[in-house]
Amino acid sequence: MSLVNIISAIGNNSSIYPLIVRDCGIEVPTKIALTYNQNKENKKIAWLGARERFIDEYSVSGVWLGGIPLIDFLGKKIIKNVRKVGLNSDVNLKLINEEEKYNKKLKSGKNPKKLYQGLEYNIKKFANISEAKEAVEDLIKVKNNKKLFENLMNAKFLASIIFPVSLMGFVIPKLVFASTAKKLEKYKKENPDADFAGLTFGSKSFEQFIRGREKMTNFQGTLTSVLTNLTTVQKMAITDGGYAAGRIITARKKNEAVDLAFKMSGMMFLNFVAPHWIEKAFNKITDVNLDPKIFVNKRFLASVKKGNLSLPKSDSSKDLIEFIDNNPKAIFTKLAAASGKVKLLKNGVRDPRAFVDVKELAKFKLNIEKFIKSAKEHNVKLKIENKAGCNDDIIKFANRSLRLRSLTILANIGLSSFLLAYCLPKAQFLFREWYTGSKLEPGLVDNPENFDEQNIYE
Repeated sequence: MSLVNIISAIGNNSSIYPLIVRDCGIEVPTKIALTYNQNKENKKIAWLGARERFIDEYSVSGVWLGGIPLIDFLGKKIIKNVRKVGLNSDVNLKLINEEEKYNKKLKSGKNPKKLYQGLEYNIKKFANISEAKEAVEDLIKVKNNKKLFENLMNAKFLASIIFPVSLMGFVIPKLVFASTAKKLEKYKKENPDADFAGLTFGSKSFEQFIRGREKMTNFQGTLTSVLTNLTTVQKMAITDGGYAAGRIITARKKNEAVDLAFKMSGMMFLNFVAPHWIEKAFNKITDVNLDPKIFVNKRFLASVKKGNLSLPKSDSSKDLIEFIDNNPKAIFTKLAAASGKVKLLKNGVRDPRAFVDVKELAKFKLNIEKFIKSAKEHNVKLKIENKAGCNDDIIKFANRSLRLRSLTILANIGLSSFLLAYCLPKAQFLFREWYTGSKLEPGLVDNPENFDEQNIYE
């Protein structure tokens, strides 16, 4: 993978890649170090806290980043083999929902906007296109088994949420707490004269916690079928909410629950909201919004130079979708597919099983138009200054835009990582000290104001 592709991947805040970089590469190692430093007044608690954080964070990251894709993969296999119908989960439920909403409006006497995508609509539209034969067959199977398909998709969605939430919010913390308890039990046996009175686990004594360490809490929840077509990142955001709730419920004492609630709310905001805000701010300042890969696309730049880049006539659903369908080899279509705005089959035909987010496609078209306008203004400026004459003025402008866009992507990753890995833990520690009266991990100590921190393990 080239450097441009790497920057493109981590710059897409709707994908999993920036989360991997922030979470595993920056946030977790920094949190472990900060946890140890926060508890350094007592070396043993500092070690136990850092150890808990290491095991907890990386096991949760593994489930968080890999659980949903894994369940989606297994779910597709299961759905395809149920009753030997051969249903394909690549069919987007929004195609059914769009058509149902349209038909309801018609029946109620309203005059809805004309439909340009839907289950029945796409079947009819692509029926005579040989390249889309297999995709149309998938749509027909869904049409003939609509209720079964909806139920299976709902089940897959619930599994992709409940399984990770159960592991991250309930199972993993219990196992981590049990592991810490075993360590303490070992220290207690090795140091029978040591004072362990300050160490408790919520309302339970040390021995009670050891005896009950294998008891797990079950998570249950219900979500409607309208959520089944969320992206992996959107599902991760929902999972994070369940994860936060689970962590608060399984906290060893009230102080730890409050401490975790502060941390989790900040974490969700900085993971899923702040990066988009930061990106919008940078884009507004630089006025460069396109994927970095577009700035090195030779066909695109050549068309911009020649002034013959073909684009949809307007931002309407009709013009956008018809342009894609009528011009599968057009540069705009290829770029839209590469940027994830539309999905194409291997032969270049639009995949009729996929749903087109017209608003996102319209934004993409607008950003391309803004780049072309800026590039032309740049050339006019060079001519006025008598610096023109080179055929690579557009290339130079694209390279400048690439550097600027890459800088804003890396700055976004850096800033959001700094907020997550350093500022949030520091804010949490200040909140903890204000709320509990102690700097120490609230899950490892009880009544910190009366806690003797001297030589408790020695």
